[in-house]
Amino acid sequence: MIGRILVPLAFTLITLTPAAAASPQEQRGKTFALNNCAKCHSIDKVSPSPLKIAPPFRTLHTRYPIETLGEALAEGIYTGHPTMPAFQLEPDQIGDLLAYLKTLE
Repeated sequence: MIGRILVPLAFTLITLTPAAAASPQEQRGKTFALNNCAKCHSIDKVSPSPLKIAPPFRTLHTRYPIETLGEALAEGIYTGHPTMPAFQLEPDQIGDLLAYLKTLE
């Protein structure tokens, strides 16, 4: 009986620990991605992108070193998938988003 209680509790604590350990910068980056990108892109480690042609953020590091995306984010991304809107981030937003993307590698 105690095992039925402790095992799920331990699992819950293990799965919550990474979220609790995220830095404020990573949390801001995740919030930015959630508010601006999640409509099309998967912004987590497991779910598919809502828009099939939009690459999941967890795969970006296989295409580009995450650090190199900062310049494109600063200058503005005008390409990407055909339905992607043009956008340009402020320096603090770039740092936050890159910090979050690093957590998905």
